Amino acid sequence: MAWIVLVLSGVFEAVWATALGRSEGFTRLAPSLVFAVALVVSMGGLAYAMRDLPAGTAYAVWVGIGASLTVIYAMLTGTEPVSVLKVAFLLMIIGGVVGLKAVS
Repeated sequence: MAWIVLVLSGVFEAVWATALGRSEGFTRLAPSLVFAVALVVSMGGLAYAMRDLPAGTAYAVWVGIGASLTVIYAMLTGTEPVSVLKVAFLLMIIGGVVGLKAVS
């Protein structure tokens, strides 16, 4: 159960990171509210998962999922350019997350 919650909280990390960028310094209400809610859900899920998983592993997986999804979303929406090297490095991050799960 801790791994499922951790993955979901990593997804919410990508949501709050994207919303933070769209909030324009918290001057736009809707993205600011999405940021606040997603941040609480994401941190709460991370804290829950850390009850059963080692802190270093849980944090690395959480950050890896959030960072990867944030960049992938930005690429899909056209706000971040796509390149072969970026995709390769994202695959390395994802491989690291999968590897941490495999050895846990």
